[in-house]
Amino acid sequence: MRTTLMKMFILGYFFIVPSSVFAASSVSKVKPLEFSGWIPYWRSATGTQEVSEHLSQLTSVMPFGYTMKNDGTLADTARLTEEPWKSFIAEAKKNNVRVIPSIMWGNGASIHRILSNTKTRIALEDEIARVVKENGFDGIDIDFEDKKHETIDYFSTFLRGLYQRMRNKWVYCTVEARMPLYDRYLPGAKIPADAQNFANDYVQMNKYCDRVEIMAYDQGVIDLRLNKARSAPYAPVADRAWVEGLVTLAMKDIDKKKIIIGVPTYGYEYEVTPTSAGYQYKMLWPFNLKYATDIATKLGIIPTRTSANEIGFSYDPQKLVAIAPTGNELTQTQQKIATSSVVENAGSQVNTNKPFNFLSWSDAQAVADKVALALKLGVRGVAVFKFDGAEDPKIWEVLK
Repeated sequence: MRTTLMKMFILGYFFIVPSSVFAASSVSKVKPLEFSGWIPYWRSATGTQEVSEHLSQLTSVMPFGYTMKNDGTLADTARLTEEPWKSFIAEAKKNNVRVIPSIMWGNGASIHRILSNTKTRIALEDEIARVVKENGFDGIDIDFEDKKHETIDYFSTFLRGLYQRMRNKWVYCTVEARMPLYDRYLPGAKIPADAQNFANDYVQMNKYCDRVEIMAYDQGVIDLRLNKARSAPYAPVADRAWVEGLVTLAMKDIDKKKIIIGVPTYGYEYEVTPTSAGYQYKMLWPFNLKYATDIATKLGIIPTRTSANEIGFSYDPQKLVAIAPTGNELTQTQQKIATSSVVENAGSQVNTNKPFNFLSWSDAQAVADKVALALKLGVRGVAVFKFDGAEDPKIWEVLK
């Protein structure tokens, strides 16, 4: 999930934004939460600069980070021993903020090959523990995505070995969202026999992970129950109701005091086509705030709350082309992502039979919703993906 986003970030689909035009309501807290977030290596300068100004509000920072080579060894993609990381890490330590670098790995076949081999698995456990100790990190964040179901026990064995080696250091585990069956299949639908062939063993992760960070984003149109309950256009990054369902499911096997809700700071644009069966959503690309506000300004549109309580708007792409008919980077230069689904929604917020584009993104209010949810469920906290200077700056008024 995030490894795919990472590639799109690097290819330039995201845009930097200096400020926000949207306000967020404050969240009344009855007990403290842990606030943390990932700083991507492709925006290291702006990310570290921004977070440095707000370290007092955070418990942990996760430099995003390390990647994996084909031979199962680490690659310091972010160059964490160099500037601006070197000074940033020193400042974080002065503020008693944990520095927990992420190790990103999104190749399921390679993960299985390395972890299913005792020699290479142990070598990786040893290397991670050594890197953490030599660099004075407070721990490590394991972000191994797109694993195969047959890797589940090998991954648990890897976490056990790593946990033993890390001793007094922190082991964070970042995992993809796992949806309840009632969100994945409509009533009366035949549930496949392999529907619960997962790649992560929550019971074992509860033993060997000090924090379990759930990537509660990139929902899109995958929740069939909410699709039918929400009015179109509906393709959120993270509807609070969707997040609550998957976190509640995780709490059955994972101590809620270890659970961190991952919250997004970006959005997605879709090409939406009304059909006789509902709406067809074709996801185009992810974006940062400035991309959306630039389009809204050009077309004189005021973004509003969506049925998922994110911020967004719909527009006719031909009108945007008419304004900037040549080389318009907002509509023509990005590579489209080949995903398309027909969805039945409960009514519509638009009045057109023609195709249109729809943007929905997570602003400070949407983040505030997740903070309120964390308090309601009694979990440990929330982690923001991502801090890079491109998010709604008003989220810092929420993370207090």
